[in-house]
Amino acid sequence: MQILEDIPLAPFTTLQVGGPARYFAEPASLDEIREALAFAHSKGLPLFVLGGGSNLVVADSGFPGLVLRVQLRGIAEAGNGGFAVASGESWDDFVARSVTHDCAGIECLSGIPGSVGGTPVQNVGAYGQEVSQTITSVEALEIASGSVNTFSNSECGFGYRSSRFNTSECGRWLILRTTFALVAGGAPQLAYRDLQQHFALQSGAPTLGQVRDAVRAIRRSKAMLLVQGDDDCRSAGSFFKNPVLDAAAYAAIQQRAAQRGLTLPAYPSTNAVGHEQYKIPAAWLVEHAGFHKGFTLGRAGISSRHTLAIINRGVGLNSANAAEIVALKDAMQNGVEERWQVRLEPEPVMLGF
Repeated sequence: MQILEDIPLAPFTTLQVGGPARYFAEPASLDEIREALAFAHSKGLPLFVLGGGSNLVVADSGFPGLVLRVQLRGIAEAGNGGFAVASGESWDDFVARSVTHDCAGIECLSGIPGSVGGTPVQNVGAYGQEVSQTITSVEALEIASGSVNTFSNSECGFGYRSSRFNTSECGRWLILRTTFALVAGGAPQLAYRDLQQHFALQSGAPTLGQVRDAVRAIRRSKAMLLVQGDDDCRSAGSFFKNPVLDAAAYAAIQQRAAQRGLTLPAYPSTNAVGHEQYKIPAAWLVEHAGFHKGFTLGRAGISSRHTLAIINRGVGLNSANAAEIVALKDAMQNGVEERWQVRLEPEPVMLGF
């Protein structure tokens, strides 16, 4: 395994911004991962594990440590919907395989870029499904000791776009393999309004393949599917999480909306201890704080098709830099907070800032 020096990171990200990694390696086995970790330890280097680069903003100064782009491969089928998938596998390729094998549970997560290893970290979700609904275990290497642990679903601490791997123990673990329990012969899920509308005029229930195709088509219409040559695809996906408010905070923002003659959309639920909570669409808050689709600030902008996608409007020598992306991110956060008294939380990992 080669450990390279001063490798530009922008080409490994969908935003196409950011400086170089001081050191860079692509380990393809557990032994190579441990070799790379020993190298980082010997030099006292910080470490970052890079997946598909679709949920990442790299600082213009780059990263002063070792970046690992893990290349572990392999999908083992256990039968009856069970799959054990190595972290370096393409997520969307795995979803396609599950649909081909008539296994339900992740069809609505079609078209999401990145690797399988990143999905349990963020508890990736879309169109009514989250990976935590099908994950049975996660095998991870402890970076400090090199030991391998297996976590059950409950031990992963899954929450909205979160897990133990990006909250309480962020940076402690490197994901090696994730095991999924899908439903062989199961029906697709149509909980999301866009999907219900898509199939409203179809007679008979849609197949898993039809739902996968529909999700990819909807994502493409919102520039959330990576398509070569599509300028709106130079993004990190949805840049902000949908805020989840308690009942008091929801009542306050609902009143502010009513004072402006607006109806605030919200999705009620209960939290782990039974208290009411409300998920508010971040896109609605952004739009009603003056940031519309197509908004531009320097060489950064908002997608013409999705309010939450901050995009790099330039290419080549005219590419935006990370500072411009962050300037627009800050402006959107500050504008929403000033108008609605809600601080939006970014979804992408901010590396090197």
